[in-house]
Amino acid sequence: MLLVKLGGSLAGQAGGQTEFHVEGRNVIEMLRNLGELCPALKPVLEKGVTVSVDGRLQREATYHPLTPDNEIFLLPRMAGG
Repeated sequence: MLLVKLGGSLAGQAGGQTEFHVEGRNVIEMLRNLGELCPALKPVLEKGVTVSVDGRLQREATYHPLTPDNEIFLLPRMAGG
């Protein structure tokens, strides 16, 4: 099981909860399962969030493999260039 930590305004949208234990073999599965576990987050997750795995941002890496050893942070979507 993955430990997913929420940063920024995401914790507020999750009712103050900052960590979730979620199943998922990759980023897209983890996000889908997190949305089912916390329906209040589902619209935000579908719109897009920034995913950090072991300190590296995973942009457009929806099939990046995940393991329980990974350190996973979700942040509000970052814009800019």
